Amino acid sequence: MSVDLRTSYLGLELRSPLVASPSPLTGELEGLVRLEGAGVGAVVLPSLFEEQLTHDQLELDRLLETTADHTGEAQSYFPELADYNTGPWSYLDHLSQAKRAVSVPVIASLNGVTPGGWVGHATRMRDAGADAIELNLYAVATDPRVGAAELEARLLELVAEVRAAVSIPLAVKLSPFFTALANFAVRVDAAGADGLVLFNRFYQPDLDLDSRSVVPRLVLSTSEELRLPLRWIALLFGRVQASLAATTGVHTGLDAAKVLVAGADVAMMTSALLRHGPEHVGVVERELGVVMAERDYDSVAQLRGSMSRAAMADPAAFERANYMRTLMSWSSQAQVSPGQATSDEAVP
Repeated sequence: MSVDLRTSYLGLELRSPLVASPSPLTGELEGLVRLEGAGVGAVVLPSLFEEQLTHDQLELDRLLETTADHTGEAQSYFPELADYNTGPWSYLDHLSQAKRAVSVPVIASLNGVTPGGWVGHATRMRDAGADAIELNLYAVATDPRVGAAELEARLLELVAEVRAAVSIPLAVKLSPFFTALANFAVRVDAAGADGLVLFNRFYQPDLDLDSRSVVPRLVLSTSEELRLPLRWIALLFGRVQASLAATTGVHTGLDAAKVLVAGADVAMMTSALLRHGPEHVGVVERELGVVMAERDYDSVAQLRGSMSRAAMADPAAFERANYMRTLMSWSSQAQVSPGQATSDEAVP
């Protein structure tokens, strides 16, 4: 039995629901070409960060200030401003090259939390050929003076400003740490987002006691991390008009099938591709086809949302029952290591 893997995301027609999310693979043309050859439905480029742009502008200001008092004869070593990298020019160049190198949709990514310059960067991405933009709201609320309502208002303003500036599809990548996530998701949808990407994976730093420094620690995800986006996609499906994308924890065809039945339009992958290479897309696609065929699903359209909250006869009871079943699923007699399930697991 052949299955139809076509799907629609952000209004874009994709050959497959498997999307390569931002990583070093999508930051290089060779990686993009290999991903397309493996069958990916779309690619999301690495983010252009607000801090990168701020640094570029500060460097230019410093250069101009330190040379302001020099005589006219010395002006020849000033950079030509038209050529100086004061903005995302290298990013836009990569975006343009990516569009020429692959035929699948190319989604640009903006990572920032303040309005203003982002509108200009979004329009430049549009002009460089981006098929869509993913606005990555990567913000850790560490300032005790800023309340949830104020922070959410800022982020909604940012979404609305970018939405008003460009007509191409706009996805918004969220974290799971909002006080009332369902409410905020609905408001982001109302602000004009064409898609919601769940969830941003925060990379926690470590401390080196010998050097007394904060050091980065990049840990790739596993399938165990799928449960958080899986739950919220199932809860939001049917409650928002926006497309839903699952990211973090998609490693196998079974993982992809789970997020699709929960209500996702696409399953995004990063860690699995970094661990196994771009060609792993083909492996996951074949596994997805087998999972669907074994359960008599002949298309992604038929699969999508079939196990979402909206598909349940009594959604509220379903949510509560799942919570209680989870609490009861661990038995003191079960001979199972945490995080590992076996057929011998005892369920009361």
